[in-house]
Amino acid sequence: MTSTPRVFLSIGVLFLVGVVAGVALDRTALAQAPGIKRTELARSEIPGCSTHEAVMGISEIPPGGSSGRHLHHGIELGYVLEGSLSVAHPDGSVVSLKAGQVARNGFEEIHNATNDGSAPVRILAVYIVEKGKPLAEPAR
Repeated sequence: MTSTPRVFLSIGVLFLVGVVAGVALDRTALAQAPGIKRTELARSEIPGCSTHEAVMGISEIPPGGSSGRHLHHGIELGYVLEGSLSVAHPDGSVVSLKAGQVARNGFEEIHNATNDGSAPVRILAVYIVEKGKPLAEPAR
């Protein structure tokens, strides 16, 4: 074999190894991306209302984590128990919240909560949502 084909073969092998390594690293990074954890504490009928229910839960976001763009089929009231976060809306507005502050997200209002701090964020959330629909749904 002459040296030219060996050079091309070496370049091809290096390229293939680079592509495989890049895909593996990308999959690993996506799998390890921290997100939101929701723990439902209580669910209750609303007297006189057959279409909606009240749900209470704790939402936790690790440092660097995000809820991802999502919505709720109702309203969400959140009280920040620990940490600080920012909540971004599609209109470009961003609300910064810290422990002791309250947030409200309106009916099917798309939002993304991000923990920009170095400590976990814990939020006590109360939802008034449509029965039979998921508590949170990814936004398109």
